[in-house]
Amino acid sequence: MAAKKKNKLVLETALTMKKAGVNPVLDLIKNEKIFLAILLFGFLSAAIFLNNFYVAMWIGFAFAAYSAIANDSIQTIGTFIGSNMKQKWYHLWLFIGGIFLITVTASYLIFDGDVSWQRLAPKADGRDLYPHPTSFSYLQIAAPLVLLILTRLKMPVSTTILLLSSFSAQVDGISKMLMKSLGGYFLAFVIAIIVWAALNSLIKKYFSKRKPRKGWMLFQWIISGALWAVWIMQDAANIAVYLPRQLSIWEFVGFAGFIFLGLGVLFYQRGDRIQQVVSKKTKIADVRAATLVDLVYALIMVYKLLDSTIPMSTTWVFLGLLGGREVAMNFMRNKEGNMHILKAFKVAGKDAGMALIGLVISIALAMGINDGIRQDLFNLLGF
Repeated sequence: MAAKKKNKLVLETALTMKKAGVNPVLDLIKNEKIFLAILLFGFLSAAIFLNNFYVAMWIGFAFAAYSAIANDSIQTIGTFIGSNMKQKWYHLWLFIGGIFLITVTASYLIFDGDVSWQRLAPKADGRDLYPHPTSFSYLQIAAPLVLLILTRLKMPVSTTILLLSSFSAQVDGISKMLMKSLGGYFLAFVIAIIVWAALNSLIKKYFSKRKPRKGWMLFQWIISGALWAVWIMQDAANIAVYLPRQLSIWEFVGFAGFIFLGLGVLFYQRGDRIQQVVSKKTKIADVRAATLVDLVYALIMVYKLLDSTIPMSTTWVFLGLLGGREVAMNFMRNKEGNMHILKAFKVAGKDAGMALIGLVISIALAMGINDGIRQDLFNLLGF
């Protein structure tokens, strides 16, 4: 009976849309015409300039720079934007953009032209897991466009796994990255449950009934700035992977200048659609709640940064943090029994599921690009 009612409702809706002259496909094209035009231009550019190594390198970098930052705005920048909606966008941009310039300049000077904080450098045993290619495949150039599409669908996909997997010289580069990322997710999930369960009574007492003092805003900007700097140390590799491992001064200016301007666009759009992943979380717009999230996240990131120079998905760590926080906050509620906890696990599971979809796409791209990776994975699976 329920199925019949559902089918009848779908049919009535379709007839109503038809009478009103509504065409879902045409409406989608109309609403997303600028985005679709950018995608078309991107895919065509990748094909046209594929055999021109230097131009293809900078096209891939440009795609990676904007798509990676747009997707990862749910992390360090997401809570910052969410709790500073009343601030002028260019004040936020100049603050975050300035920290970016300082951080990458420090890496450039300390590590002789390397802007990735040695995430792309050969390891201590001499293995070069992410070498700079002598030529690009079409999928390598187009991979950031796939990330851009997933971002448009509000999917918090790991840029580290999706982009670096396309450049990995051996399956070790992917497996080590996955193990570190999964470890980061579960570490963040458990720590978040412990922290927010322990502080629940204080949060209810001070955060819910009292307005934040002016000092909280300053404290949040300091914590957000520190977190952003640590994030760059981890994730600059996702963008720099297209460029030489040691940049000339003009290559560095192009790298830093383009991303700085891209951040401006992102802040002008207030984080774009992916910002909703953060905004829907419990009370994340409160400056104190956002600061606490950023502080815990920053401490975890510092630990993982010092742990090794293996690249790691900061997206997975962030999703683990938000998921654990939701579970802890809902566990402490007693109004509707276990319904709150189930809802929290559902939200956390949905975000993790989206990240897993991105993982499957990332591995598929890596297999399509690199014959060696494909063969190693087949051997690993017993094929």
